[in-house]
Amino acid sequence: MTGTRHPFQYAVLRAVPRVERGEFVNVGVVLYCQAVDFLRAAVSVDAGRLRALDAEVDLESVRTSAQAVVDACAEPVGNPRENTGLATRFGILTAPRSTVVQPSPVHAGVTADPETTLSSLLAKLVDPVR
Repeated sequence: MTGTRHPFQYAVLRAVPRVERGEFVNVGVVLYCQAVDFLRAAVSVDAGRLRALDAEVDLESVRTSAQAVVDACAEPVGNPRENTGLATRFGILTAPRSTVVQPSPVHAGVTADPETTLSSLLAKLVDPVR
């Protein structure tokens, strides 16, 4: 795949411990590249950063919700409508919702290697202090 660049879309997964306040910490990235049938998510939940927003945050709920996105990318789950294709699944995973883990708006780019781009986005947007 090196050399050939393909368009991709991604959304950042945000943990929102107190939905009414609208404050969030980035905990993951979902990346979809149609040209190479790539849909994956990567997550990294930083307990300290989340507790800075809400000392009572349910870390297990955040981890479980974030992991559910990773799992949904890895293999089809749910009803047949949700599994009609990667584009549909990406759309469902990035649809706005009011839950403890929410997607950002969808962004676009180009990549020669979606897996490397996913890792890079996770490092830049989720784990910037590491």
